[in-house]
Amino acid sequence: MSFSSAETAAILLSLQVAFVATACSLPFGVLLAWLLARRNFVGKSLLETWINLPLVLPPVVTGYLLLVAFGRKGVFGPFLEDTLGLRFVFDWKGAALAAAVVSFPLMVRSIRIGLAAVDPRLEQSARTLGAGPWDTFFSVTFPLARRAVIAGSVLSFARSLGEFGATIMIAGNIAGETQTIPLFIYEQLETPGGLERATGVVLVSVGLAAAALMIGEWLERRGREAML
Repeated sequence: MSFSSAETAAILLSLQVAFVATACSLPFGVLLAWLLARRNFVGKSLLETWINLPLVLPPVVTGYLLLVAFGRKGVFGPFLEDTLGLRFVFDWKGAALAAAVVSFPLMVRSIRIGLAAVDPRLEQSARTLGAGPWDTFFSVTFPLARRAVIAGSVLSFARSLGEFGATIMIAGNIAGETQTIPLFIYEQLETPGGLERATGVVLVSVGLAAAALMIGEWLERRGREAML
C-alpha cells in the first residue's frame, strides 16, 4: 500500500501532535494523579470535575474555550505569542494543545489508579529509613506505578491521534500544516472519490489505535498483577 504526499503528511503530523501532546501532559498528569490519589484537600471534587470535563463536553466546545483562552485575542494568546513566540491558532501546536486537553483525563485516571494501588506502608518504610518525599516518590512510588504511567501515556497518545472537534476549532484544517488523520479523512469524504482515497489512512488510524489500546490494557493488567 502506497501513500500520497498528503496522506503521508497527515499520518506523520498526527504522530507528531500525539507525541508532543502526551509528552507535555505527562508531568502534569503524574502530579495531579498523585494529588487526587494521596491527598484530601478543599476543592478536590472541583479539581476532579475540571480534569474530567473534556470527557463529557462536546469537542467543539472544548475547542471554543481553547480559542477564547489561547487565540490571538484571547486571554493568554497575545502574551504567549509576544513573549515566547508560541502561536496556537492555525498552527500544529494548536492541534497538540487540543489533543493534550482532550486526552488528559484518560491519562490522569489511569495513573491515579496505579498510584492508589501502591501500598502506603512501603512509602512509610522508606521515610523511616531517611528518604525524603521526593526520594520516596521516585524510588518507591513511581517505580511501582510505572506500568500505570505508561498505560496512561499510551491511552493519551491513542486519544490524541483521533482528536477532531477541538483541533479543527483552534488549528483549522490546513493541508501539510495542521491536517491530522481525522481532518484528512473528513476533507476526503467531502470530495468526489475521496472515500476510496481515505481508505488507506483509515486503516492506518485503526491499526495505531488498536495497537495503543492493546498495549495499554496489557500494561494495566501487568500492573494489577504486580500489586497482588
